[in-house]
Amino acid sequence: MSEVIDGKKFADNLCAELKVEVAQLIANENLLPCIAVVLVGDDPASHVYVKNKVLRCTQLGIKSIEHRLPMETEQAELLALIETLNQDDSVHGILVQLPVPKQIDDKAVLAAISPTKDVDGFHIQNVGALAVGEPIMVPCTPLGSLMLLQDTLGDLSGKHAVIVGRSNIVGKPMALLLLQHHCTVTVVHSRTKDIEEHCRRADILVAAVGIPKFIKADWVKSGAVVIDVGINRIQEEGKSRLVGDVDFETVAPRAAAITPVPGGVGPMTIACLMYNTVAAAKLQRGL
Repeated sequence: MSEVIDGKKFADNLCAELKVEVAQLIANENLLPCIAVVLVGDDPASHVYVKNKVLRCTQLGIKSIEHRLPMETEQAELLALIETLNQDDSVHGILVQLPVPKQIDDKAVLAAISPTKDVDGFHIQNVGALAVGEPIMVPCTPLGSLMLLQDTLGDLSGKHAVIVGRSNIVGKPMALLLLQHHCTVTVVHSRTKDIEEHCRRADILVAAVGIPKFIKADWVKSGAVVIDVGINRIQEEGKSRLVGDVDFETVAPRAAAITPVPGGVGPMTIACLMYNTVAAAKLQRGL
């Protein structure tokens, strides 16, 4: 059986280090890292995500400000709030929880956030900086996945990484991060022919496609490290449960190491949001 990568334990350790750093910033620099979280509408999953993020902030001593706006909020109103937060020097990170209601253009929202306060790492300036190897704010899920890979494998140089999925949130930034760490990177997607053959050549396999149990055992090379980014709720035998994009039960015996769902990449995403918030506070103070 492979090593099951404990993302929750790693995230807890990272947050423990950040808690110490936050206390030092407050004591030595009079700097209290602060994130503003904006939630528009009543999406149940979004409410859970925001609650978990605010809870982590409280645990670490990071200040969090919540702005909850009604479903009918117009784009201009949201953009005005973002500009107010951009101008507020006491706010270091701005996170608008996606998805937003249909009357709001999410691209316009992401573009409105100051790049130095873009703790999600989605602003086009931050995407461009990552592309040229000068990252400022890195998207949280790829950053957390990279940390788990480095903790598991150490030096990633020369590894062949295959990423299943080309989203702007995970697939593309993950490819750029792994290129920076000297991997040979292949990105496969819905138009790729013979996806299975590409996957079988991977030393590192990152699944971020949003399809339950998409990656099968015979797609995985013996001894590969598998990072499962997917979180899918399915019904099995009359019960609801979370599964990843990887068929964990059959793939785990073949892999050298694998992230579970839940308890793998998920906790790292919120931990890396905290990491980015502290980094943003220091960046804006010139530390």
